[in-house]
Amino acid sequence: MEAVRDRIVPDVVADGLRVLFCGINPGLMTAATGHHFARPGNRFWPVLHASGFTPRLFAPAEQERLLDHGLGITNVVARASARADELTEAEYREGGRLLAEKVLRLRPRWLAVAGITAYRVAFGDRHAAIGPQQRTIGDTRIWALPNPSGLNAQWTVARMAEEYGRLRTAAFAED
Repeated sequence: MEAVRDRIVPDVVADGLRVLFCGINPGLMTAATGHHFARPGNRFWPVLHASGFTPRLFAPAEQERLLDHGLGITNVVARASARADELTEAEYREGGRLLAEKVLRLRPRWLAVAGITAYRVAFGDRHAAIGPQQRTIGDTRIWALPNPSGLNAQWTVARMAEEYGRLRTAAFAED
């Protein structure tokens, strides 16, 4: 796995998505497979399904199918690491700057950052809480979500699905 450290994993994006999900950075399993949220035990895919974003549970290898549902995936920091605590504050801030540029270019309705600490550091908002944010990037609204990592034990799948479901309701009620 060390051979894939610092590898960049391509985004799954298109113009005008309803929701652009944003992880902290790729883990080593994601870098090895090229599929976002690929580590067994990461709850992103089960939560996405349980919250109603996808009609069935997708495997990480099916990530491109998200585009059919107006969804995409990117990261705050592009380089892969074993743990998010290997990232520096400067990397988060630069990642936030680059993410804002990407959002302005792609114009999703919502940017959903899966990790409150990553959101706080990347965007310099130390007091942000889980949920919709006041800040926008152009016309794109922002929602801070709990990190789906299995290490984030205080958030169960059911509790995360409820929060992700709130975002889904907001994102699909705008038609």
